[in-house]
Amino acid sequence: MARAYASTIIKAPVETVWSLIRDFNGLPRWAPGIVDSRIEGGLDADVVGCVRSFHTRNGSHVRERLLSLDDARHSFTYNFEKPAFPVKNYRATVRLMPVTHTDITFAEWEATFDEVPGDEGKYVKIISTDVFAKNWKNLSILIRRDKPKRPAGAMRWKAWAPNKVWTSRAIAAPVEEVWALMRDFAGMGAWHGEITRMRMLKKARSDKVSGIRDFYFGDEHLNEELLHLCDLTRSFSYRITKCETPWINYVSGPRLWPVTSDNTTFGVWTGDWVASPHEDLTLMPRTEENVYQRAFAELEQNFFAKK
Repeated sequence: MARAYASTIIKAPVETVWSLIRDFNGLPRWAPGIVDSRIEGGLDADVVGCVRSFHTRNGSHVRERLLSLDDARHSFTYNFEKPAFPVKNYRATVRLMPVTHTDITFAEWEATFDEVPGDEGKYVKIISTDVFAKNWKNLSILIRRDKPKRPAGAMRWKAWAPNKVWTSRAIAAPVEEVWALMRDFAGMGAWHGEITRMRMLKKARSDKVSGIRDFYFGDEHLNEELLHLCDLTRSFSYRITKCETPWINYVSGPRLWPVTSDNTTFGVWTGDWVASPHEDLTLMPRTEENVYQRAFAELEQNFFAKK
């Protein structure tokens, strides 16, 4: 199965970007290769299962069915009912995530499909570059030109945030290089200014799931157990097993995505735990700024220092 992919950073809040792309019938407004579009059967464009029928500038007629629409996670998925390219089993997803550090947006578009023998790789490049990347670039240009406002009453998280702390940052370094540094579970002491004396207990490898790292964060002594490590999603998670702060059931971890438009990185770091509301007034902002965001910032500084 082939996979097409393109991602970028759009300099507008996620609520603003979502309001522009959420309309399943709105491609002609921001996709330069589309000249018209209508929803078949008179359905609204946010009815899951509706089909959009449109024409491209080269005269091709395409039909796509909306398979899912998620206002909480700012994403939608669709397939080909009448394909734009000679591929089979095509399924595509558009997804937005907030870059909380600067209140802009990470946008990704991916599709999986089967190519016929002899076309291997041909439509991966065409769809990734000539469709997804070109549409993202055009949307960024339109936003920069028109400066749309955040919709009145728009909510960042509908009903609740996905974690007690969900924070993200754009990192000006290639994702594989950032991941190579981050995936060393015992290596954080080499690039985070507050962390010292970090080591793996019982001489465990730093990529051993269930291994425990021992370290000091400032004057505080901690142990953390590696819960998962994934090179496919460039992510890991861990839990605190020893700490002087009153954490209960603390679980945390980062994940990285490639930003294909400029060969940089988008990183998300989340954390959940149990504590009293009074304690969380201090713990949540302290964890976001002094731990997660500081880690991302110092990772980036590490790459600048090498240049």
